[in-house]
Amino acid sequence: MHNKTKTLILPACVLLVMAMLVTTSAQAGEKIVYRLKWLRNVSVVGALYAETHQLFEKAGLDVEVKAGGPERDAIRELELGYADFGEASADQVLRASAKGSPVVVIAQVFQVNPLQWMYRPEEMQIKNLADLQGKVIGVTFGGNDETIMNTMLAEAGLGSSDVSLFSVRYDYTPFYRRKVQLWPVYRNAQGPIIEAQLGKAGEKTAFFNPAEFGVKFVANCVVTESRTLTEKPYLVKRFLAALFAGWQQSLDPKNQEEAIKTLQKYDPDTPRPILEEQLKITRELIQPNTAHAIGTIDEKGWEQTERIMRAQKQLPMEVELKVILKPVDGVAEQGNPLL
Repeated sequence: MHNKTKTLILPACVLLVMAMLVTTSAQAGEKIVYRLKWLRNVSVVGALYAETHQLFEKAGLDVEVKAGGPERDAIRELELGYADFGEASADQVLRASAKGSPVVVIAQVFQVNPLQWMYRPEEMQIKNLADLQGKVIGVTFGGNDETIMNTMLAEAGLGSSDVSLFSVRYDYTPFYRRKVQLWPVYRNAQGPIIEAQLGKAGEKTAFFNPAEFGVKFVANCVVTESRTLTEKPYLVKRFLAALFAGWQQSLDPKNQEEAIKTLQKYDPDTPRPILEEQLKITRELIQPNTAHAIGTIDEKGWEQTERIMRAQKQLPMEVELKVILKPVDGVAEQGNPLL
């Protein structure tokens, strides 16, 4: 009887061990969808690098990086279960949170907002916000740039009659023809392209950075659902470790050739010199200070962003930032040992 019992127990133990191994294996190769905010370009080079250099696989994850766009809202896809992680701007997160979305921010991609205004320095100088008076300024009505510009005008004590706001589209012709004096661009993406084109015509360019005038409006961040963070902390840490490694390696000047090759795979039409300049500027926006680890959440920047949106009646109530800002301990350290 005793031997028979042992015979029955052994297969049960074996089955238990096999089940544990299967579970561990499933976790290690779990299918993950990461929805970007916009297209595959230099602004997401860290994610592209992690994907093409198998950094997600080394972290034991099967990650599909999907391009974003006007019809691809990462937060909405998180809520519907179509994505596990995503990239969204601070204003998107704050609006969603005010409506009861369970979205949380686990990392901040840009420390300096890439949204800036291009102008011709030989025709105007901006030494303080009051210098905006009388200018024709391009904004995307309903976009972040309108919110940021309205904040700066308010800071300068300027009203709608003191400037002319021009509705911008993807066509830069009004700026080229000098109908608009300041034109919003992403400093690391369109900025170098337009700068090079104007340079061929012998024209100089400069960039108006709101952060230099005290207006910090947080840009793109890595988001997930609060339930994912609570129920799958191992998954979140592995994902962020691989993503941060992608950013660290792609921005390291020693890996510039590999980073350029990665960008050329998705952006073959942009000349290499432009890609090099885009990558250089992106380094400065992602990690302007080496004392701050890549992915660091700028809480003061978030506080100002939330105040700006409430002041402009874009939020129905105050959003409690402690609920949505959830940095993951230990992952944002440089040289993460997981990879």
